[in-house]
Amino acid sequence: MTGRRRIRSTVLPRSLVRPVRAGALPAGALAACAALVAGCGIVPGVTEGSGDETITVMTWAPENTGATNKPGMPAFAEAYGRWVNAHGGIDGRPLKVLTCDERDDAVAAARCARRAVAENAVAVVGSYSQHGDAFLPTLEAAGIPYIGGYGLTHDEFTSPLSYPVNGGQPALLAGLGRTLADACGPVALVRPDTIAGDQLPPLLDSGLAAGGHDPAGDLRAAEAATSYGDTAERALEHAAAGTGEQGCVVPALGDRTGTFMDSFRRARARHPEVRTATVLGSVDQTVLDASGGASGPYEGAYVTGWYPEAGDARWDPMKEVIRAEAFGDNRIDPADAGVQTTWIAYTVLRQAVESLGDGEVTADTVTAALDGGLKVTTGNLTPTLRWKFQDTLASIGLPRLVNANVTLHVVEKGRLTAAAEGFTDVTSTLKEAAL
Repeated sequence: MTGRRRIRSTVLPRSLVRPVRAGALPAGALAACAALVAGCGIVPGVTEGSGDETITVMTWAPENTGATNKPGMPAFAEAYGRWVNAHGGIDGRPLKVLTCDERDDAVAAARCARRAVAENAVAVVGSYSQHGDAFLPTLEAAGIPYIGGYGLTHDEFTSPLSYPVNGGQPALLAGLGRTLADACGPVALVRPDTIAGDQLPPLLDSGLAAGGHDPAGDLRAAEAATSYGDTAERALEHAAAGTGEQGCVVPALGDRTGTFMDSFRRARARHPEVRTATVLGSVDQTVLDASGGASGPYEGAYVTGWYPEAGDARWDPMKEVIRAEAFGDNRIDPADAGVQTTWIAYTVLRQAVESLGDGEVTADTVTAALDGGLKVTTGNLTPTLRWKFQDTLASIGLPRLVNANVTLHVVEKGRLTAAAEGFTDVTSTLKEAAL
């Protein structure tokens, strides 16, 4: 998948993307929506037609695919819904959480979005998809906000109805590039041969350039390959070329990063020593443990993330929800960046709803609250979040990116540990990105 898509305008007036929501769908649309139930879920204990005050939302992510899967995100959303309802709802209103298997497929992503419209969802919250072109137009046409997507695609940082809570892949790669500029000789980036993957090289290069480093070698790889022997050889050859400085290999293949590293481990003995580095989402503690810990291929690797490390006390409220409502659910890993993003996204939803007081909770009123200058606090897991129509990074086509903070981690003795205190703001680095 190497074709290029058009870039959606970043200056659409809101009136063009937030039409008045119809009170009822045409009969044909209702019939079509009935077919969308397969693969989707609902929080147990909340019934259909439970009252006009019920707040309906949806969370989607791919599950059981041959590429990256994030089952913990919808699973945590369901747990959050049960927890909120056990504590009186949001401002006294019950929360109904719908889930949908996005299947890492554009058609399935569009179906999930159409079901959100059919179910009169007030928001899609904390979801994962690399198919923004497939689902965002549907949400925009219905005026449904997309709160706290994972940050995979350019669309999430351009749509006027997207409210990202992190800096997505742009911030992670820019921050990683800035770190590697001081630590590496030649850098080889291994990334998916997809439209989403096409956006990664200029972001990494922006960080490298900020440190006076040459651009990375751009090595495309099949997203769902079962072996990466040839790609690993090419990456090692590039990273060991020429300068005498230790090179770095940066795999950014999501769940397939582990598959690449299996091939890399076998190939690296035939090449000079290189260092590895990647971004959170491609590597977490579970991956480190499965790959051999301190004796594995990630030892010494730099990893950039969006949030504090998983053991930080600031995550305790999220972990309490998991203990109370999802104890033993092995889909939910509190160290997973997708689960963490979903927690923060629901924090945004809750504060947006609470800001409405006794007013009606609809997609339009939630959007109006977010557009009206609402400042969302997240317990210092992020800076205070506030969305403007055009923010600081609009000049490079990322007008909705409001949190460009990253954290730096390093793998030491098989453990992912903080390599620097606090956050690093990469806004100035991203401003130089050639997107």
